[in-house]
Amino acid sequence: MSDIPTPAPHILVAEDHAALRAQIVAVLAGAGWHVDEASDGRLALQLALEQPPDVLLLDLGLPGLDGLQVCQRLRAEADRHIPVLMLTARDTLADKGNGFAAGADDYLLKPFASDELLWRCRALARRGELGRSPLLERGPLRIDRRSASVHCAGQPLPVSGQAYRLLLALAEAWPRTVSRSELLRQLWADEPPESDALRSHLYTLRQALGSAQSLVKTVHGVGLRLDVPG
Repeated sequence: MSDIPTPAPHILVAEDHAALRAQIVAVLAGAGWHVDEASDGRLALQLALEQPPDVLLLDLGLPGLDGLQVCQRLRAEADRHIPVLMLTARDTLADKGNGFAAGADDYLLKPFASDELLWRCRALARRGELGRSPLLERGPLRIDRRSASVHCAGQPLPVSGQAYRLLLALAEAWPRTVSRSELLRQLWADEPPESDALRSHLYTLRQALGSAQSLVKTVHGVGLRLDVPG
């Protein structure tokens, strides 16, 4: 729909070298990506599971959990496929084989050119998008990402604009609860409105859902979640 702005792609940069991480973040942010950062493997895994990025840029030599361990656990625990670009100075064939065996989608050797980093990240983000079905079904809800349309128990619902994006974010994250800060990022990227627009769009969404508005549940002190059976 034309009134639904395209959100900035989301990338998680897991790199323990502070100067290199800052350089990577600057390149990606300058290209329009929303960037989260992690300096160790445990934090990288936690963030990737809690707020799945479109791409995970994963250094192999992280403290806590190394890149191979993070990738292996991500593949075992995540509820979706998160494209992983493994970043390392280890250039032997065996090292690359270990990375792909752990679940990496692509491999980039240090040092690297900024343009190549962007090319690979964009390609992985597109690949992840192509791998998703356009239809998302959650209980009685059926969301068509292609037409941005919503049906509940077979009946069309007048959900559009930011209310649609709010519902889509909850449906994609189901069954977990989505924090207010994550919803703000998904709806407005790095430019959240000054007023409490989220509350306003939540009201609009519930009105559009009508008798099904109880499907969107407020978890006090945490955020919102879609309350449908598994």
